[in-house]
Amino acid sequence: MEILITGGAGFIGHNLAIYLKNNGFSVKVLDSFERSTDFAVRRLREADIPMVKASIVDTEEMRVFLKEADVVIHAAAYVDVAESMEKPLIYLENNTLGTASVAKASLEAGVDLLIYLSSAAVYGNPIKLPIDENHPTRPISPYGLSKLMGEEVVRFFSTYGLKQVVLRLFNVYGPGQNAAYAGVVTRFLERARSGLLPIVYGDGGQTRDFIYVDDVAEAVKLVLKTGCVDEIFNIGSGKPVKIRDLAASIMRLFGLEGEPIYTSERRGDIKHSYADISRARTVIGFNPRVDLEHGLKKLLEY
Repeated sequence: MEILITGGAGFIGHNLAIYLKNNGFSVKVLDSFERSTDFAVRRLREADIPMVKASIVDTEEMRVFLKEADVVIHAAAYVDVAESMEKPLIYLENNTLGTASVAKASLEAGVDLLIYLSSAAVYGNPIKLPIDENHPTRPISPYGLSKLMGEEVVRFFSTYGLKQVVLRLFNVYGPGQNAAYAGVVTRFLERARSGLLPIVYGDGGQTRDFIYVDDVAEAVKLVLKTGCVDEIFNIGSGKPVKIRDLAASIMRLFGLEGEPIYTSERRGDIKHSYADISRARTVIGFNPRVDLEHGLKKLLEY
């Protein structure tokens, strides 16, 4: 099975590539390298994973690279919610039109399966908790909107025969993450490394569902192993964590005393969010294995 990962030099993409290769899959990554990091590229080279440079919005170019792929995992996306509030059009162009390009090229190249990495941001402010896959989708940021539109694009191409699975990822963290993706973990760690207290937006009572990137990669592996198609799965830990409790955990790891620094809330932020992962448990046998404390310790090793 030949797997191509778009955005494969990004945070989630490169961790996914390494995990799948370590589990016996043949993997290649495609990336524009516009927002990649030296850390991710170095790890891919060390893992001897082939990399190709291409833009996902170029359908013709994508079709050429996808001809040898059995499975495409579409991880390429702009992911900064705050940036999307300031520059909505580039998010719609890159994330939505880019997904249309990948889906069309996958269909025309005869790809067996397209796995689209979506986001919990498609749900917006939840009307019930935990959030299951049938929850209304009402994104409150251009980023969330672009990911939801990407889902609709993928489902549209499935009417032409493209087999697809959508994974709605909650707050992913792990090696090589940047301040945009699951940024609260990154920001807290960066300040703690410098002996500074975390800065918390709002009162810290917001909840998030943090999932370690290897558990995300395991979910992808389970999709490949089970052969399921035309499904939507929430991929998270299924456990809510208050932001102030996350801050306290990181402060303990670094031996910092005192209280976090509290400041005003950010526009576009969701108050509470955590996943109902029962569908993924039932259908593909997904069961997160890395709890937050263990995951933060693993992250510190990098």
